[in-house]
Amino acid sequence: MQEKILDFLRKEDGYFSGDQLSHKLGITRQALWKHIQELRDAGYEIVAVPHLGYRLDSAPDRLFAAEVLSGLKTKFFGRKIYYYDALSSTMDVAVELGMKSAADGALIIAETQTKGRGRLGRIWFSPKHKGIYLSIILRPKILPNQASLLTLLAAVSICEAVKDACNLDLQIKWPNDLLIGNKKIGGILTELNAEIDKVNFVVIGLGLNVNNDLKALVSQATSLKEEKKEEVNRVKLLQEILLKMEENYLLLQDKGRGKILEKWRHYNITLGRRIKVYCQKQHIEGDAVDIDTDGGLLVRRDTGVIERVLSGDVVHCR
Repeated sequence: MQEKILDFLRKEDGYFSGDQLSHKLGITRQALWKHIQELRDAGYEIVAVPHLGYRLDSAPDRLFAAEVLSGLKTKFFGRKIYYYDALSSTMDVAVELGMKSAADGALIIAETQTKGRGRLGRIWFSPKHKGIYLSIILRPKILPNQASLLTLLAAVSICEAVKDACNLDLQIKWPNDLLIGNKKIGGILTELNAEIDKVNFVVIGLGLNVNNDLKALVSQATSLKEEKKEEVNRVKLLQEILLKMEENYLLLQDKGRGKILEKWRHYNITLGRRIKVYCQKQHIEGDAVDIDTDGGLLVRRDTGVIERVLSGDVVHCR
C-alpha cells in the first residue's frame, strides 16, 4: 500500500488531495494517514496541507524496493527485491532463495551486513547506509566450467555503471577486485550451485564503497564519495548497476562471450604485468598474458610454460 501511495505522490507535481488519494487506494482517510505517518518515520518528507492534500518533498537515502523500482529500466534484473535493513550476509539469503526457485535476476540487498564476506571467507566491512551490499540470483544457460565468466561480467558492468553514474574510471584486478588508482573500492563474490553438466543457479555478490568516509576505511581502500568529492545517490547508482548487468548478461546469453572478454581486457590492470598467484598451498609466478574463453587467467612462467589459473590471490609485482 505504501508503494502505491508513493507512486501517486511521485506522479503529482503539486498536492494530491487526501479524499482523492484514499478513494483511488480504496482505503479510509484514517488508514491513509497511518500509512503517511509510517512513510515519514521511514524518512520520507511528506507535507500535509489542509484543503490541499499531500506532497512528497524528498525521499531518504535508503535502498527501499519502492525507490529502486521507481525509474528502474531493466526487464527482469531487480524486479523482485528482498530488502533488509540489517542482515548477516546477502549471500546466505540469496543461496537459500536460489534453492527455493527464486527468479532469474532476483535481488537481495541490505543496508548493512554483520557477517559480510568476500573470497576465501574474508570479512567485508559493511557500514550502515554507506555502501551497496547486494547479491543477485542468476540462472544462466552456461556450463559449470564457464561460471567464472559471470565474475568478469559483473566487474565490467560495475565499471560501466560507475562511469555513467559518477564519471569515475574503475579498474579490475583479476579475478574480482575493483579499484581506483590502486585503491580497492569494491569486490565481487560468485558462488555456484550446479550438477556435472548443468548450472542450477549462480549468486553474484557485490560490496561497493559508496559514501564511506576515508577515516572509516582500511588502508589502501577508497570510496566513490572520496574520489568524486561529493555524496553519491545510491539508488541511481544501483539502478545503473542493475541495468548494465542485465545488458551484459543478455549479451553473454546471446553468444556474446567474446565481447564480454574484450570489455574486461579494456578495464583490467593485471594483464601484461609480472604477478604472483597464491592458490591453495602453492604459488605461481610469471607474466599475466591473457584470459581464456572461460575467464581463466593465463600465466607464462619463466620456463615459457603457460599455466591456466581459475582462482587464487594475485599480487602485482610490477
